[in-house]
Amino acid sequence: MKTPIRTLITLIACAPLWAFAGPVDINTADAETISTELNGVGKAKAEAIVEYRKKYGPFKSADDLSLVKGIGDRTVELNRANILVSPAKKK
Repeated sequence: MKTPIRTLITLIACAPLWAFAGPVDINTADAETISTELNGVGKAKAEAIVEYRKKYGPFKSADDLSLVKGIGDRTVELNRANILVSPAKKK
């Protein structure tokens, strides 16, 4: 009986350490949302993503994030399931 209780206590104690990211559209989200929702992306990198998007236009795929200085392939892979890419709006 002690083992299940210890396991439960350990899981509860570690719960704050788990970061659950949510889906984020990298073509529409602001820097605050990007930094909150993508693991390994802080405020500075999120701002770089927004600036890149303003300068070069919308991202076509999640892989395009690696074109942003400071965002590597590993960061893209860690977040792939949570990266949404809305289609570019036609003028």
